[in-house]
Amino acid sequence: MVDIVSSKFMTSAPDVSKAPESTLQDEIVFMARSNVGKSSLLNALTNHKGLAKVSSTPGKTRLINYFDVTFMNRDDGIKKDAKFVDLPGFGYAKVSKSIKYDWERNLTDFISKREQIKLFIHLIDCRHPHLDIDTSVSDFLMTSCRENQYILQIFTKIDKLNQKEQSALRKEFPNAMMLSSSKKRGINKAVKAIYDILQEDEDEDSI
Repeated sequence: MVDIVSSKFMTSAPDVSKAPESTLQDEIVFMARSNVGKSSLLNALTNHKGLAKVSSTPGKTRLINYFDVTFMNRDDGIKKDAKFVDLPGFGYAKVSKSIKYDWERNLTDFISKREQIKLFIHLIDCRHPHLDIDTSVSDFLMTSCRENQYILQIFTKIDKLNQKEQSALRKEFPNAMMLSSSKKRGINKAVKAIYDILQEDEDEDSI
Protein backbone atom coordinates (compact mmCIF):
# COMPACT_ATOMS: atom_id res chain seq x y z
CA MET A 1 0.00 0.00 0.00
CA VAL A 2 1.19 3.52 -0.83
CA ASP A 3 0.29 6.56 1.26
CA ILE A 4 1.14 10.24 1.19
CA VAL A 5 2.71 10.66 4.63
CA SER A 6 3.43 14.39 4.57
CA SER A 7 2.28 17.42 2.61
CA LYS A 8 2.70 21.16 2.95
CA PHE A 9 2.26 24.35 0.96
CA MET A 10 5.48 25.42 -0.75
CA THR A 11 4.91 28.58 -2.82
CA SER A 12 2.72 30.31 -5.40
CA ALA A 13 3.66 31.62 -8.84
CA PRO A 14 1.73 33.86 -11.25
CA ASP A 15 3.27 32.23 -14.34
CA VAL A 16 5.95 29.80 -15.51
CA SER A 17 8.73 32.40 -15.25
CA LYS A 18 8.19 32.66 -11.49
CA ALA A 19 7.89 28.89 -10.90
CA PRO A 20 10.43 27.31 -8.49
CA GLU A 21 13.79 26.41 -9.99
CA SER A 22 14.48 22.69 -10.02
CA THR A 23 16.54 20.09 -11.87
CA LEU A 24 14.09 17.31 -11.03
CA GLN A 25 11.16 16.09 -13.08
CA ASP A 26 8.91 15.50 -10.09
CA GLU A 27 5.86 17.73 -10.61
CA ILE A 28 2.32 16.38 -10.69
CA VAL A 29 0.02 18.96 -12.25
CA PHE A 30 -3.69 19.02 -11.39
CA MET A 31 -5.89 20.82 -13.88
CA ALA A 32 -9.64 21.17 -14.24
CA ARG A 33 -12.31 23.62 -15.13
CA SER A 34 -13.67 25.51 -12.15
CA ASN A 35 -15.92 23.75 -9.63
CA VAL A 36 -14.94 20.17 -10.55
CA GLY A 37 -13.59 19.41 -7.07
CA LYS A 38 -9.85 19.84 -7.59
CA SER A 39 -9.11 21.26 -4.13
CA SER A 40 -11.22 18.59 -2.47
CA LEU A 41 -9.30 15.91 -4.35
CA LEU A 42 -5.92 17.36 -3.33
CA ASN A 43 -7.04 17.34 0.28
CA ALA A 44 -8.33 13.76 -0.01
CA LEU A 45 -5.16 12.44 -1.69
CA THR A 46 -2.94 13.96 0.99
CA ASN A 47 -5.38 13.27 3.85
CA HIS A 48 -4.92 16.93 4.75
CA LYS A 49 -8.24 18.78 4.93
CA GLY A 50 -6.78 22.27 4.84
CA LEU A 51 -3.98 21.78 2.31
CA ALA A 52 -5.79 23.26 -0.68
CA LYS A 53 -8.39 25.89 0.10
CA VAL A 54 -11.85 25.10 -1.23
CA SER A 55 -13.26 28.37 -2.50
CA SER A 56 -16.98 29.17 -2.54
CA THR A 57 -16.28 31.37 -5.56
CA PRO A 58 -15.30 29.35 -8.65
CA GLY A 59 -12.46 30.91 -10.59
CA LYS A 60 -11.18 32.94 -7.66
CA THR A 61 -7.69 31.40 -7.56
CA ARG A 62 -5.40 32.66 -10.31
CA LEU A 63 -2.02 31.56 -8.98
CA ILE A 64 -0.12 28.33 -9.60
CA ASN A 65 0.19 26.74 -6.16
CA TYR A 66 2.98 24.32 -5.24
CA PHE A 67 2.84 21.70 -2.49
CA ASP A 68 5.63 19.42 -1.27
CA VAL A 69 4.42 15.85 -0.77
CA THR A 70 6.12 12.64 0.37
CA PHE A 71 4.89 9.20 -0.66
CA MET A 72 5.69 6.04 1.27
CA ASN A 73 5.40 2.47 0.05
CA ARG A 74 4.27 0.62 3.17
CA ASP A 75 5.49 -2.70 1.74
CA ASP A 76 9.17 -1.74 1.53
CA GLY A 77 9.38 1.54 3.45
CA ILE A 78 10.68 3.44 0.41
CA LYS A 79 9.80 7.15 0.35
CA LYS A 80 9.44 9.35 -2.71
CA ASP A 81 9.30 13.15 -2.67
CA ALA A 82 7.35 15.06 -5.29
CA LYS A 83 5.47 18.30 -5.86
CA PHE A 84 1.75 18.67 -6.42
CA VAL A 85 0.99 21.68 -8.64
CA ASP A 86 -2.50 23.14 -8.43
CA LEU A 87 -3.31 25.12 -11.57
CA PRO A 88 -6.09 27.74 -11.56
CA GLY A 89 -9.42 26.44 -12.81
CA PHE A 90 -9.95 27.11 -16.50
CA GLY A 91 -13.02 28.13 -18.44
CA TYR A 92 -14.75 30.22 -15.79
CA ALA A 93 -16.75 32.92 -17.56
CA LYS A 94 -17.37 35.46 -14.77
CA VAL A 95 -14.11 37.34 -15.15
CA SER A 96 -13.22 40.08 -17.61
CA LYS A 97 -12.09 39.02 -21.07
CA SER A 98 -8.63 40.54 -20.56
CA ILE A 99 -8.12 38.67 -17.28
CA LYS A 100 -9.36 35.46 -18.81
CA TYR A 101 -7.03 35.84 -21.81
CA ASP A 102 -3.94 36.49 -19.64
CA TRP A 103 -4.95 33.70 -17.28
CA GLU A 104 -5.36 31.07 -20.00
CA ARG A 105 -2.22 32.21 -21.84
CA ASN A 106 -0.23 31.75 -18.61
CA LEU A 107 -1.64 28.26 -18.15
CA THR A 108 -0.85 27.35 -21.76
CA ASP A 109 2.71 28.59 -21.37
CA PHE A 110 3.15 26.68 -18.13
CA ILE A 111 1.84 23.40 -19.55
CA SER A 112 3.90 23.57 -22.73
CA LYS A 113 7.16 24.96 -21.31
CA ARG A 114 7.54 23.50 -17.82
CA GLU A 115 9.96 20.60 -18.28
CA GLN A 116 9.81 19.60 -14.60
CA ILE A 117 6.29 18.23 -15.06
CA LYS A 118 6.12 14.44 -14.89
CA LEU A 119 2.37 13.90 -14.91
CA PHE A 120 -0.67 15.91 -16.01
CA ILE A 121 -3.84 14.99 -14.15
CA HIS A 122 -6.93 16.25 -15.99
CA LEU A 123 -10.01 16.21 -13.76
CA ILE A 124 -13.47 16.02 -15.30
CA ASP A 125 -16.87 16.10 -13.59
CA CYS A 126 -18.35 12.65 -14.31
CA ARG A 127 -21.78 14.21 -14.84
CA HIS A 128 -20.46 16.32 -17.74
CA PRO A 129 -17.94 14.13 -19.60
CA HIS A 130 -18.29 15.73 -23.04
CA LEU A 131 -17.89 19.47 -22.51
CA ASP A 132 -16.06 21.21 -25.36
CA ILE A 133 -13.59 22.84 -22.98
CA ASP A 134 -12.47 19.49 -21.55
CA THR A 135 -12.15 18.03 -25.03
CA SER A 136 -9.99 21.01 -26.02
CA VAL A 137 -7.80 20.57 -22.95
CA SER A 138 -7.39 16.84 -23.65
CA ASP A 139 -6.42 17.57 -27.26
CA PHE A 140 -3.95 20.25 -26.15
CA LEU A 141 -2.31 17.90 -23.65
CA MET A 142 -1.97 15.18 -26.26
CA THR A 143 -0.20 17.54 -28.67
CA SER A 144 2.01 19.31 -26.10
CA CYS A 145 2.98 16.37 -23.88
CA ARG A 146 6.61 15.28 -24.18
CA GLU A 147 7.75 11.65 -24.49
CA ASN A 148 8.83 11.59 -20.84
CA GLN A 149 5.55 13.02 -19.55
CA TYR A 150 2.30 11.26 -18.73
CA ILE A 151 -1.40 12.14 -18.79
CA LEU A 152 -3.98 10.72 -16.38
CA GLN A 153 -7.68 11.45 -16.83
CA ILE A 154 -9.74 11.30 -13.64
CA PHE A 155 -13.51 11.62 -13.39
CA THR A 156 -14.59 13.22 -10.10
CA LYS A 157 -17.81 12.98 -8.07
CA ILE A 158 -18.45 9.43 -9.26
CA ASP A 159 -20.85 8.94 -6.32
CA LYS A 160 -23.28 11.19 -8.18
CA LEU A 161 -23.86 8.49 -10.84
CA ASN A 162 -25.79 5.26 -10.46
CA GLN A 163 -24.19 1.91 -11.27
CA LYS A 164 -25.52 1.84 -14.84
CA GLU A 165 -24.17 5.33 -15.55
CA GLN A 166 -20.81 4.46 -13.99
CA SER A 167 -20.51 1.33 -16.12
CA ALA A 168 -21.27 3.29 -19.29
CA LEU A 169 -18.64 5.89 -18.41
CA ARG A 170 -16.01 3.22 -17.70
CA LYS A 171 -16.78 1.56 -21.00
CA GLU A 172 -16.43 4.86 -22.90
CA PHE A 173 -13.24 5.89 -21.06
CA PRO A 174 -11.47 2.62 -20.19
CA ASN A 175 -8.13 4.28 -19.39
CA ALA A 176 -9.56 6.88 -17.02
CA MET A 177 -9.88 6.64 -13.24
CA MET A 178 -13.13 7.22 -11.37
CA LEU A 179 -13.24 8.57 -7.82
CA SER A 180 -15.17 10.41 -5.17
CA SER A 181 -13.37 12.69 -2.74
CA SER A 182 -16.32 12.92 -0.36
CA LYS A 183 -16.80 9.13 -0.20
CA LYS A 184 -13.05 8.36 -0.36
CA ARG A 185 -13.67 6.07 -3.32
CA GLY A 186 -10.70 5.50 -5.63
CA ILE A 187 -8.36 7.71 -3.56
CA ASN A 188 -5.89 4.96 -2.63
CA LYS A 189 -5.85 3.72 -6.22
CA ALA A 190 -5.05 7.23 -7.48
CA VAL A 191 -2.21 7.67 -4.97
CA LYS A 192 -0.70 4.35 -6.08
CA ALA A 193 -1.00 5.28 -9.77
CA ILE A 194 0.81 8.59 -9.21
CA TYR A 195 3.53 6.88 -7.16
CA ASP A 196 4.07 4.21 -9.83
CA ILE A 197 4.57 6.88 -12.52
CA LEU A 198 7.06 8.76 -10.31
CA GLN A 199 8.97 5.52 -9.74
CA GLU A 200 9.14 4.47 -13.39
CA ASP A 201 12.40 6.23 -14.23
CA GLU A 202 14.11 4.86 -11.15
CA ASP A 203 12.93 1.35 -11.92
CA GLU A 204 14.30 1.65 -15.47
CA ASP A 205 17.64 2.92 -14.17
CA SER A 206 17.98 -0.11 -11.89
CA ILE A 207 17.49 -2.62 -14.72
